[in-house]
Amino acid sequence: MALKKTEKIWHNGKFIAWDDARIHVLSHVVNYGSAVFEGIRCYHTAQGPAIFRLREHMQRLMNSARVYRMDQPYSLEDFAAAALELVRINQMDACYVRPIVLRGYGDVNVNPFGCPVEAYMACWEWGKYMGAEALEKGVDVCVSSWTRMAPNTFPAMAKAAGNYLNSQLVRMEAVINGFTEGIALDVNGYVSEGSGQNLFVYAGGTLFTPPLGNSILPGITRDSVLTLAREMAIPVVEQMIAREALYLAEEVFFVGTATEITPIRSVDRITVGRGSRGPLVKRLQDEFFAIVDGGKPDRHGWLTHVRTPVHSSVAAPVTH
Repeated sequence: MALKKTEKIWHNGKFIAWDDARIHVLSHVVNYGSAVFEGIRCYHTAQGPAIFRLREHMQRLMNSARVYRMDQPYSLEDFAAAALELVRINQMDACYVRPIVLRGYGDVNVNPFGCPVEAYMACWEWGKYMGAEALEKGVDVCVSSWTRMAPNTFPAMAKAAGNYLNSQLVRMEAVINGFTEGIALDVNGYVSEGSGQNLFVYAGGTLFTPPLGNSILPGITRDSVLTLAREMAIPVVEQMIAREALYLAEEVFFVGTATEITPIRSVDRITVGRGSRGPLVKRLQDEFFAIVDGGKPDRHGWLTHVRTPVHSSVAAPVTH
């Protein structure tokens, strides 16, 4: 799934050419992984491209930067306006938007305060993360031997680049062993999340998902699924989930910006339910995609249409 580059990238308030978005090899982010970022979907609708839960994503970006003491001059509104203009200037119909705040070149010292904080934002065409057929047929996953970070080590609620070193280990182990994805347990042996996805388990008429205390990222798609499930009168409980519950569940599925809502058909080569997409997942998918594609009214205000006028000065300048 190679990147398909677009024309412009936003950098510190200006648009620059894709190939000009470069950093020094001795930048703090290269040496220490000091960056926070977001992944945001922009969907095709009959009314034109629309970004999914734009403000919530940018608020999480701001929160992550705050945790890591990354002071930067841009507000939530600035980042949101830049994202809209980025999609517009690159003439994208549907895409993935990646804002990133990082510590740049200044000092190669663990103490980051001597390094400038920079902001970039790119977008590119990106299809279904696990393949289009995975949404219907599901994926095979394993429980990883790698554990999610313990509390008071790395803050799991911050979407930080360094956290994804752990995610890489989970994903690589799974792929090498013939699985699509891995599920990580927390330090106490309870289910946490996938390498880049939150997780739900459906059993006995109730939908379960791990709470924030199980070292999970507070997922925005996770929150959306919780909202839809409650509207459908599906009982939802946030609680610790034992590993064996994955084997005994009627349905298990991933959710995330890239993953969207993807069913899991087996865990550790034990078939989940009937071994394909279950009826609950299909109901949630149908409702979710109807909203993000514009087929149903956006009753929650989750979509920000790219045609929305931009009023922020940081999104306007274009450097050729």
